[in-house]
Amino acid sequence: MSKFISIEAIARRYPGKPGSPPTTIFDDLWLSLDRGEFGCVIGHSGCGKTTILNILAGLDAPSEGEVIVDGQAISGTSLDRAVIFQSHALLPWRTVLGNVAFAVSSKWPKWTRSQVAAHAGSFIDLVGLSGSEHKRPSELSGGMKQRVGIARALSITPKILLMDEPFSALDALTRGTLQDEVRRICLETGQTSLLITHDVDEAIYLADKIFLMTNGPGAVLAEVVANPLPKDRTRVDLHRHPDYYPMRNHIVDFLVTRSRTFRDTVPDHDPRKVPVVSPRASVNAPFPNPAAAAVLS
Repeated sequence: MSKFISIEAIARRYPGKPGSPPTTIFDDLWLSLDRGEFGCVIGHSGCGKTTILNILAGLDAPSEGEVIVDGQAISGTSLDRAVIFQSHALLPWRTVLGNVAFAVSSKWPKWTRSQVAAHAGSFIDLVGLSGSEHKRPSELSGGMKQRVGIARALSITPKILLMDEPFSALDALTRGTLQDEVRRICLETGQTSLLITHDVDEAIYLADKIFLMTNGPGAVLAEVVANPLPKDRTRVDLHRHPDYYPMRNHIVDFLVTRSRTFRDTVPDHDPRKVPVVSPRASVNAPFPNPAAAAVLS
């Protein structure tokens, strides 16, 4: 059975100086997601995480390979793929309703104004912004702006929701609230999603699969972590689950140590046969290392 998203042997290279070889950001990358899965790509800056997302969105093109979504190779942007950026990217002269309605009318240009407004309003309500429909971005907090961006992306009912560290600029409380909202919405709608992040705990809380990238340039996908935590996990009891710290330690260990040495220690790595692991608790599971965790905070 074919995968809903299939990234096949893509590479991204940029020309070097005259007489110098090109710079390879990542090479021979294979990555896949089933319909309804939530994936997360994590790795250090420079490994090509955002480039992968941009290629999947159609905002960039791979130097080699192809990306197949729902059985078709993608070429260019599409309203089937919605992106939530690090910044809210709202139109400052439009209201909350106007920003979401702009996306809706782009997807369904033949709809009447009342149809567009009703559809947009349902997604504004979904992200908890009912009552703020006629406010402009300058009247909203940072968290509210990101909620509008989420509503706008979801309002076009995309096949794939792509998120490029959308919560990184927010305070901890707002970030947690929006993570809860995104998780709730994705579970309710069965939305296929891919998130780029540096945050280990965010990845563990949200994702079904976590893709671990080695350091760039010349990055490779080293490992896929299948999240062993229950689908109905909540933020409050996440850290109490016996599999939480084994998985967190596994990812932290990779990012702190193995992401730097992977290509030297695994010279026969086959990019088409990336191992899938699901770290679970055992009697010998190490206690979480606070010093290692601090490196990633």
